[in-house]
Amino acid sequence: MKIDVVSQFSSRVVRFAAIGLVAAMLSACAGGGLFGPPKVKEEPIVPAAALYQGALDDMDRQYYQTAIQKLEKLERQHPRDPLAEQGKLMIVYANYRIGKFDEAILAADRYLALYPSGKEVPYVLWLKGTAYFAQIKDITRDQQLSRDAIDTYQILINNYPKSEHAIDAKEKLLVAYDQLAGKEMSVGRYYLGNGQYTAAINRFREVVEKWQTSTHIEEALYRLTEGYLLLGLTTEATSAAAVLGHNYPSSEWYRRAFELLGKQGLAPALNSGSWLAAHRS
Repeated sequence: MKIDVVSQFSSRVVRFAAIGLVAAMLSACAGGGLFGPPKVKEEPIVPAAALYQGALDDMDRQYYQTAIQKLEKLERQHPRDPLAEQGKLMIVYANYRIGKFDEAILAADRYLALYPSGKEVPYVLWLKGTAYFAQIKDITRDQQLSRDAIDTYQILINNYPKSEHAIDAKEKLLVAYDQLAGKEMSVGRYYLGNGQYTAAINRFREVVEKWQTSTHIEEALYRLTEGYLLLGLTTEATSAAAVLGHNYPSSEWYRRAFELLGKQGLAPALNSGSWLAAHRS
């Protein structure tokens, strides 16, 4: 049987050529095409004023997400334009309005880092603090958000005391303080109920020393009276009741403290050497 060497060789050449062509096509596809790398579609440049006005129009219609997109494009395309600062402010506001509080806080930090002396700093601090404030959970949860809100509001109040935003921040501070005090009270009651009297007293003392404006102050003084009595520290117990009676004479908690002491033949009396003496208003 004769073997057609030429025909066999030609067949091999054709196969190799076909494989090479396929490999070249795959390589070209991976590289972006047969005629070179793919062209990156350039973002059309839109005037800064048009982007900013478009974002404002979107906000008027409450299309905050599309407004944010326009403002971010303004940042990218015109970072040095005078409108860029106002655009960054509006990004904070827009994220806050749609409940993207973490994004609002990050945007506020960017603004404050770039424009620490900007005229809108008080407003940005208020937005940042209120973004924390809006996320505060009930007193059974971790209260880090309350602390963050307090820290931010305190910066606003300390540095811009005459700002209209500082006035609102002071009101929100009271609520944030109440959250922290409420958390301490919750833990203190738990310790008291489990016989951990010293640990409980430390929590109630924290409320009296740090959160005097909270709504929990009266109960904290009563719980101190109760806790000290359980430890046999009658001088501290009568001092706590005396401070409670002096500061809040009509309080139901004072009535209860007075009766509690009376059952042991004691009466409210402030010991001048007690730490509680400093809290008698």
